[in-house]
Parts: sequence; structure tokens; C-alpha cells
Amino acid sequence: MNFISGIQATAGALNAEQVRMDIVAQNLANAHTTKDTDGNPYKRRVVSFETVMTGAGSAEKGVRVSGVKPDDLTQGDLVYNPGHPHANGQGMVQMPNVRLAVEMVDLMSASRAYEANLSVAKNARMMAVKALSIGR
Repeated sequence: MNFISGIQATAGALNAEQVRMDIVAQNLANAHTTKDTDGNPYKRRVVSFETVMTGAGSAEKGVRVSGVKPDDLTQGDLVYNPGHPHANGQGMVQMPNVRLAVEMVDLMSASRAYEANLSVAKNARMMAVKALSIGR
């Protein structure tokens, strides 16, 4: 029985969920950033995963991050704040498209998935140790 390939697949999932949590943290940190480096309001970023299934002898199996892209489908709110330095002529400020509730749900989901994959890795290690002790 090969435990290494299972642990490698779980490690890939752990890395992918770590990236997802980092991106959610970045979104939360920029929830009120009205001017990004390009001069526009911050755009929420979304992580995309892909399944990796290569040949039977290959070490690469599982999940990995296929990309991190800005969320161009949703718009941020227009807020009336004439004293804001980024307000337009009518006193409206374009806010980022970050929704705190959505980000918190994503963060909890990523955290639970990370915990589940960590549990899989711990159980695989424990099974390997028990399998090695059978011959004693």
C-alpha cells in the first residue's frame, strides 16, 4: 500500500486552501480601499482550483490552484461621502466589491477544508506507522 501518493494529494489540497485563505485575507484587508494601484477601487480576488490527475507512476495528483483572478462580475456600492478624497463631482465614492459576509463564509469554508485535509494527513501517517509495527 502506497501512503506517499495519498499524502502528496493531501499536501496539494493543503497548499491550495492556504492560498485561498491568503486571498480571502487580502480581500478583507482591502474592503475599504477606494483607489488601487491602477487608480480604481480594489476588486475582490477569487481563487480557482483544478484537479490534477496524471499517469499512475506520476507523483502529482490531487488539487492545485489554477489561478487567482479579479471578480469582474460584481460592482461595489456607490456611497455618498462628499468629504472623501476620492469622491466624484456628485460626492459619490465607488467602493470595492468586497462583501464582508461573503468573505467570512469563504474563510470558514477554506479553514474547514484545511482542517479536514490535515486530519487526512494525520490519519495516513498513523496508518503507515501501524502498518510498519505489524511485522514486529
